[in-house]
Amino acid sequence: MKSENTMNIILVGKSHGKSRVLALNSTVVIAMALLGAALVAAAGWVGYSVAVGQAEAREPTDSEFVSHWQGTLGEQKAELAGLQQNVQDQVDALTLRLGEIQGRLLRLDALGQRFVESGLIASDEFDFNQPAAVGGPEDALPADSFSAPDLTRMIDELERKMLDREQQLRLLDQVSSRQKLEDELYLEGRPITWGWLSSRYGYRSDPFTGKRTWHAGVDLAGKDGSDIISVAGGVVTYASERHGYGNLVEVDHGEGLVTRYAHSKTIKVKVGDVVQKGQVLALMGSTGRSTGPHVHFEVIRNGKSENPETYIKRASR
Repeated sequence: MKSENTMNIILVGKSHGKSRVLALNSTVVIAMALLGAALVAAAGWVGYSVAVGQAEAREPTDSEFVSHWQGTLGEQKAELAGLQQNVQDQVDALTLRLGEIQGRLLRLDALGQRFVESGLIASDEFDFNQPAAVGGPEDALPADSFSAPDLTRMIDELERKMLDREQQLRLLDQVSSRQKLEDELYLEGRPITWGWLSSRYGYRSDPFTGKRTWHAGVDLAGKDGSDIISVAGGVVTYASERHGYGNLVEVDHGEGLVTRYAHSKTIKVKVGDVVQKGQVLALMGSTGRSTGPHVHFEVIRNGKSENPETYIKRASR
């Protein structure tokens, strides 16, 4: 009788249908199973070790190495190009702003020069053709370069200050121009550079007839050919000969005020000329109804004559 732990394996042959019976007990079966598992594990470990060894032992080829670094270098070049473009854009923006600031500085210099020429400030105190003088001892601490954000903030602050100064200077220029215009139109002083009062305003004895006649101006005698000047700025409205006056120049100063300069030897201006205070209008002579070199000076306001001595003795503004 066979044991219950015995396992029979029947082997059938191809010929004549004969078979064989192989008896295996449990111990043999377990041993064979363990042996098979061990063979499979050993084969797997060997395959894994061989694969890992091949992978570790394999080195990249030259073409693969070059291709790798070419790709890395290309990425770095692209990144550097982007940084360079960013820096160039910032430089272009700062250059544009500096160009605008330079234009503003030129306008400020022009306004300052006008103030110097107008006499509002001393020319030896402010020279707008030279840079401002600065200086100081060298600091012992190491100097640092400005960063782009710091430079941008400095330019922003400079623009803000320049805009404020421009507004102030424009206001001063307007006030100065208005004051200068008022001074220019302010009628005062004598119409000659040298001479004396030879006949006053009002009734007098006529030098030709001896009769009492009205004299609508004053006569200022002087040297023949000496300058006759305008006592205020204005526009020439008459510059020619007129009966009794000889060669006459008439200047309109606005607001109904007109001055006349008669008996001149030579007229130096023409109708339409804009003249300034102190500008030469004519040369002294004795044309027309005259007894000698002098200028007959009249002041007319709104069509009525006024005493020129009031303006001759008037204090300067």
